Amino acid sequence: MITRLAAALAARNGLRRYGLAVLLGVFASGALEPLNLVPLLVVAFTGLVWLLDGVHNRRAAFALGWCFGFGFFAAGLHWIVFPLLVDAGRFAWMIPFALILLPGGLALFVGAATWAATALGWYGAMRILALAVTWTLAEWLRGHILTGFPWNLIGYAWIEVAPVLQGAALMGVYGLTFLTVFAAAAPAALARRAADDDRATALPIAAAVLVFGAIAFYGATLLRVPEPVAGDALRLRIVQANIAQKLKWEAGEREANLLRHVQLSRSPGVETRDLVIWPETASTFTVNEGAAVTRVIASAVDGSARLLTGAPRVEGSGPGFRAFNSLVAINGQAQILATYDKHHLVPFGEYLPLRALLGRLGIERIVQGSSVDFSPGAGVRTVRLDGVPGFSPLICYEAIFPHGVVDARDRPAWLLSLTNDAWFGPAAGPAQHLAMARMRAVEEGLPLVRAANTGISAVVDSLGRVQHRLDTGVRGVIDAALPAARPAPLYARFGDLIVFTMLALGMVALGVRRWWP
Repeated sequence: MITRLAAALAARNGLRRYGLAVLLGVFASGALEPLNLVPLLVVAFTGLVWLLDGVHNRRAAFALGWCFGFGFFAAGLHWIVFPLLVDAGRFAWMIPFALILLPGGLALFVGAATWAATALGWYGAMRILALAVTWTLAEWLRGHILTGFPWNLIGYAWIEVAPVLQGAALMGVYGLTFLTVFAAAAPAALARRAADDDRATALPIAAAVLVFGAIAFYGATLLRVPEPVAGDALRLRIVQANIAQKLKWEAGEREANLLRHVQLSRSPGVETRDLVIWPETASTFTVNEGAAVTRVIASAVDGSARLLTGAPRVEGSGPGFRAFNSLVAINGQAQILATYDKHHLVPFGEYLPLRALLGRLGIERIVQGSSVDFSPGAGVRTVRLDGVPGFSPLICYEAIFPHGVVDARDRPAWLLSLTNDAWFGPAAGPAQHLAMARMRAVEEGLPLVRAANTGISAVVDSLGRVQHRLDTGVRGVIDAALPAARPAPLYARFGDLIVFTMLALGMVALGVRRWWP
């Protein structure tokens, strides 16, 4: 039956072949947030390999991969319409282009992966390994080219499978991607019998079961170890004001929005808190030393407590001034204790690429507030305040970049993510964003504290487990103690060197099989 099904898929041609590839890509996206249907990856990648078996040239292999990628990204990134609806009068016309051009552009990486896998010339079991290698390399490139967009990597499929998730501490999300693609495509080998050894058809499945069994055993052992206890844990209050994006920058609402954060911060129990945390641009007013708005923010805390808020910050005046999307630390005396400026900016959101050209074409930033581009900050760093363990601040999608969230020369004790996911809509976007931030906690062996304007705010321990959570559309606070960190795991110490070693070993295996059959 499997052989007949594989033959039927390989025999598909024309629109039927490419339409089926799109559908399989949609299935693959269902393994990620918000559905988390991991078995769909087996359907998607096994089917993709069988479709590739019917392709006889590299151009067709690229087109097949592109169609698979288009279905994957169109389904997984459907939330891209929500930012364009915040100011629908200006940007709704872009929705059809966003739903086609963004998935279509990202699908080029998938097309390159299937092209390269076909170019290597393998069929059957070795094609599965070739696809795992080329897919992982394509994902890594997607995460780095043109500032990078490593959203919805295949390795994130394990975010709700805690034992396997711990594999990220060893090899990062890219390493999990490599093993996951191999395992998901492994059943495809059952349809091809080796001439001299029937057992060869089951070898990829056996290898996948062995590898993931070892990872799950490692993860389960780690999860059984009692969580480390911090000697004098920092007492946190995370504020989620749940302000609609349409109201966030409205001139008549900005003061009320700021006061709402103050009121939530001062709700019962604040006297027991050491640190109050507001989300990205919780203050839409510029925060400067001695300014009236800074004194209003400072009124949210008493005594020795400190407050961290996202806010715009400016340097200089006149035509040469610079604006930053920043985190600002303030004490109860309205003193600014530290600042951090976001360094990994969002194209078309925080700055307009090729402004001289695109500006002339009438293209604008898709954002409310000032039309001035933000300037990038100096980079990843650890912020230290008296009485507060050092933390690595991450603003919005800075948390999606593997091995890019910690200053390795000054390792922090925790990760702090400030975000405004109101842009992403109510469901898939915020859930995917949180999943990626949780993966960073596992990779780095550090707890994660996340403050989001409309949700999802959360406290996550160093094993990626959500300890406290406020879902989207909820107004309230989280009172929690800061979880303890773990010693730096393997991936935190060696980063993507581990991934490239895995890919190199995969290429060696392909070469050995070719020259020593």
